[in-house]
Amino acid sequence: MTRMPAFFVGHGSPMNAIEDNLYTRTWRSLAERIPRPEAILSFSAHWYTKGTRIIGQENQKTIHDMYGFPRKLYEVDYDTPGSPGLAKLSKELITRETTYDDSWGIDHGTWSVLVHMYPNRDIPVLQISIDAYAPPATHYKIGQELGALREKGVLLFGTGNVVHNLRLVDWNMAGEGFGWACEFDEHIYDCITKGKHDDVINYSRAGDAAELAVPAPDHFYPLLYVLGASDAGDKVSVYNKSGELGSLTMTSYLWE
Repeated sequence: MTRMPAFFVGHGSPMNAIEDNLYTRTWRSLAERIPRPEAILSFSAHWYTKGTRIIGQENQKTIHDMYGFPRKLYEVDYDTPGSPGLAKLSKELITRETTYDDSWGIDHGTWSVLVHMYPNRDIPVLQISIDAYAPPATHYKIGQELGALREKGVLLFGTGNVVHNLRLVDWNMAGEGFGWACEFDEHIYDCITKGKHDDVINYSRAGDAAELAVPAPDHFYPLLYVLGASDAGDKVSVYNKSGELGSLTMTSYLWE
């Protein structure tokens, strides 16, 4: 079976789901280049819970977890099958306590990207939640434990944003980032491309830029799962390295 890459994507605005732009075209081209996955295991910033939770059911719903957007966005139905078998295997691989939780589904952190990468919705997708109470090293360790799934044709998929501070969004800065946002994004880029994983896990050491870039870690933690699932033999490629609306960055990383 083909060994799958591990992919972290900066997903940005939910509107990307229904737009044709540089970001979405990059996602489509990546799907055409990498092997077709048997299943996708997603860590989305938008399933942020107490404890680690796993969707175990076969039939799952599309979650429209955003407000105030055009009706067309709420009409997106990414009705992929789930994967109870992958859920069970994932639960066995994770050494910390986990629980099944079928109250959630596929949220926009996942489907706003996959609707471009795999529009036919015929690849099973499984979400595992981000434990809001776990330290950064725990998220990285879970990624390490699930890295073996890459050998089984599973695409490990983290979706968030390296820089994500909605309080400081500037709607006049399309395609641009504030200085501190670019500084932090460049710091993480340097750490990842040089294999300095400990500095990514301990991102808060970056000081003031880190405090502004990651006021809450929900969008940053998905990166740690995918980073943990990478290994020394992987080549890392970087896509969509840019700021957006001042206080977001769209930078994405592929390990293969």
